[in-house]
Amino acid sequence: MKALVYHGPGKKSWDEKPKPTITEATDAIVKIYKTTICGTDLHILKGDVPEVTDGRILGHEGVGIIEEVGTAVTNFKKGDRVLISCISSCGKCDYCKKGMYSHCEKGGWILGHLIDGTQAEYVRTPFADTSLYHIPENTDEEAMVMLSDILPTGFECGVLNGHVKPGDTVAIVGAGPIGLAALLTAQFYTPAAIIMIDVDDYRLEQTKTFGATHTINSEKEDAAAKVLSITENKGVDVAIEAVGVPATFELCQSIITAGGHIANIGVHGKSAVLHLETLWSKNITITTRLVDTVTTPMLLKTVSSKKIDPTKLITHHFNLNDIVNAYDTFQNAARDKTLKVILTNE
Repeated sequence: MKALVYHGPGKKSWDEKPKPTITEATDAIVKIYKTTICGTDLHILKGDVPEVTDGRILGHEGVGIIEEVGTAVTNFKKGDRVLISCISSCGKCDYCKKGMYSHCEKGGWILGHLIDGTQAEYVRTPFADTSLYHIPENTDEEAMVMLSDILPTGFECGVLNGHVKPGDTVAIVGAGPIGLAALLTAQFYTPAAIIMIDVDDYRLEQTKTFGATHTINSEKEDAAAKVLSITENKGVDVAIEAVGVPATFELCQSIITAGGHIANIGVHGKSAVLHLETLWSKNITITTRLVDTVTTPMLLKTVSSKKIDPTKLITHHFNLNDIVNAYDTFQNAARDKTLKVILTNE
């Protein structure tokens, strides 16, 4: 089979690889139908995730059709259409019993990280019974791809960890796909205002169609000063960091109000300064999280019933065998006006 393979920082190629086989009784082999590229994949290519080694097939999102299941798999069978979760959960360890699937002792975020991932014609998915989801009939499969990772990530790591409440003022720093997922799902809780901050005017303009009430281009104006002017010098109740660089985390610290929540989503490859000299007395809560996907069943119902439409995040389509060009388009988001790409294995 063919797959997108990582060969060290800045190096990737579309290579021939052996088709995966069942190695554990709880495995399933899934023929990929649609997949996508994540900002985390770009962090891997930058060298921010050193556990990813030369030869790893990237990708942790997708939908497909089950080709084969192990003898212990009871919830799925050959031919089932499935959503692949970015998090693999054994369902039995102490962390899984706490709902912290991301820290599963045998799983967690392993696809495209510690084991081969979904940017391939086939993928082996461990713990199939607790890591795959049936796709309902008459459901848009491209919308389902958004449920593999970015929608639960934006919701759990940003909105839920940020304790967004009715009437809150929320700032989301980063208007990429994860920031937009947080924007979409924050509206479950009817905040009074959602301020989107980014350096890309196109993305900021798009956020208005997703429900943003204010936009700030932090390259063209003082973002902290603008937020304070919008909030009558109080700051925001919730600041969501959705980029993963020191400057954006520090910006969140400068715009938070007393008693507020800073919710980090971004994948950080470098240290960021924690300004305790200004925050120590402000009753601030700072949270970090790797998505657990505990909300995927709820989000699946919400998307299936068309209460939210994550296909609005999709701007480009490619054949899977054109994935190298898809990466170029995704990496040059400002040039190509890219949000999410869909790759179809035809």
